[in-house]
Amino acid sequence: DPSVLRGAFVGHTDAVWGLVYSAAHQRLLSCSADGTIRLWKATEIAPALNIFNDNQEMGIPSSVDLVSSDPSLMVASFNSGHTSIFNMETRQRILTLESISSSCQINRVISHPTLPISITAHEDRHIKFYDNNTGKLIHSMVAHLDAVTSLAVDPNGLYLMSGSHDCSIRLWNLESKTCIQEFTAHRKKFDESIHDVAFHPSKCYIASAGADALAKVFV
Repeated sequence: DPSVLRGAFVGHTDAVWGLVYSAAHQRLLSCSADGTIRLWKATEIAPALNIFNDNQEMGIPSSVDLVSSDPSLMVASFNSGHTSIFNMETRQRILTLESISSSCQINRVISHPTLPISITAHEDRHIKFYDNNTGKLIHSMVAHLDAVTSLAVDPNGLYLMSGSHDCSIRLWNLESKTCIQEFTAHRKKFDESIHDVAFHPSKCYIASAGADALAKVFV
């Protein structure tokens, strides 16, 4: 709709895998198959403020998120199996999180809303938890029967939701790291199933999107 389109951020030369908006700074973060992560000023259509990983030293970025405990930082995961924390203003790589099997692709990284913890979803069915201050691995678990594609934490920081190509959504208690609910949400198509999951910011709704071309909302 032309009445709501403000313009296009031009700069990426390949598919854009992830977008995150920072309301605090009115900034937009994007990660792309062209190997770069870009920081944009959301209030005006202009070239990127900063470009990260432009020589692809970490690999191709697969996911990016804002670090909730420090709004000047972002966390990014890569197809090489690495996850790093960057300062968005200085472009400095602050920390690379400990990786045991570093060759396994990470499909999603999210930041815990209240704790200095990053959570990653892996192609090899694992979910891993990291301490943002030390970079150390806190916990690792086989979470699904197929690749874990998506993660979300509820606004209160008590529950983790994960989606997978095994067609299931699983709800986890973050304190005990145990699965408290599992249900099938989407059919498989071309060996893929669930692509994204989300919690509603204030109501008791969750949502998912899948390769079967459906988006679903659950109460």
